[in-house]
Formats: sequence, C-alpha cells, structure tokens
Amino acid sequence: MTASPSTSGYVLYGTQGSGSAIVEIGLRWCGQEYRNVHASSWENASEQDALRALNPLMQIPTLRTPEGEVLTESGAILMHLGLRFAEAGLLGDDAQQRDQILRGLVYIAANCYSCISIIDYPERYSTRTDQDDREAIVTGTKARLHKHWEAFADMFPGRPWLSGAKPGALDAMAVIVSKWSGSRKHLEASRPEFFALLQRIEATPQVADVCAKHWPPKTA
Repeated sequence: MTASPSTSGYVLYGTQGSGSAIVEIGLRWCGQEYRNVHASSWENASEQDALRALNPLMQIPTLRTPEGEVLTESGAILMHLGLRFAEAGLLGDDAQQRDQILRGLVYIAANCYSCISIIDYPERYSTRTDQDDREAIVTGTKARLHKHWEAFADMFPGRPWLSGAKPGALDAMAVIVSKWSGSRKHLEASRPEFFALLQRIEATPQVADVCAKHWPPKTA
C-alpha cells in the first residue's frame, strides 16, 4: 500500500503505552527522524480516520515511510529498519545471527503478542457472553502467554544481548511485549536471568527514554 510521500521522514501512528514504543526504539537506534500521530482504535479523540485510511484493521503501530509506503506489524517494521539501515545492526552482525533474530521476532509476534489481544478483548474470541467464560479465557491465555515467554527465555539467551553484540530488533520487541499481562512478574520468578536481561535492555539510554515517555514513573 502506498500513501502520499512524507516530507519529514517517518510517520508513526500509535498511542501511549502501546506497541508503537517498539518502533520508536528501532527508529532511534537507526538514527531516523519521525513524527508521532496519536491514533488508536479505542481512543475516539485520536486520529482514527487517518489510521483507518492506512490500515483498515486500525492496528498500531502503523508506519508510513518517507516514500509513502505503509508498514504494519511491529516485527515486520523492525525487519524493514534492520534491512534498510544495516549499519545500525538491528539484525545482528552476520547471517547466522540474523536468522535467529528473525526467528525470535516471528516467535514473539505469533506466540506472545497474539495472546495480548485475547487477554484485552476476550469477547472477540467467544460467542458466549457469560462473564465467567470471559474470565476463564483471560486466565487460560495468560497462563499460555507466560509459558511462551519461558520457552523464549530458554531458546534465546542474551549473548550478551538478544541480538548479539549490542541491543537490536529482538531486544526492542522482547522488552516492550514482556511489559504486559504480568509477564515480567512471572519471569522474575521463573526465569530470573532473563528477567535481569530485560531490565538491562530497558536501562539502555534510548530504551529508557522511550519507556519513560510511554510509561511515566508514578508520582506520590
């Protein structure tokens, strides 16, 4: 899909506390200018019509490139950035690392990120309207999500980062998606070394800056 070319670099459609944080990290690591457009399917006061015009599913993040191309899906956007700005190292330093990073990105999207939608909107995944049924869907999906993260932690150890010698695409995806649905608390207990790695990723300057913007520290 092609939209009107942008004259100010990338344009990112998203909202606070969402997966658009993943793309912001990637853009910053690649040194790319971007403009944020506040948009989401659940915020009526946001730019919903503009988002719908680019992405009929109204999912965020949605990214418009400087050439006017429209990209969706966090993993795909990170792959785009990693291939277009190879010198930034988002996809590692060699073909073997790249293969494993791509594997990890698709794993998170297919197994972890997909669970979030079910947890947030259980009514979309059942024809039954009983509240107990919906709560059972949420409880079961959270348990499955946490199992998926345990498997990820076992398969993708930090060496020293998930993307290799320095943080990259897989680190950006993991550090944000793991913030939801109690995953961090579960990992702290079940996979403490991986939990520590996520904290280390989040403490890097640009990731810390993006996270502070999306999840401001609570004040007393």
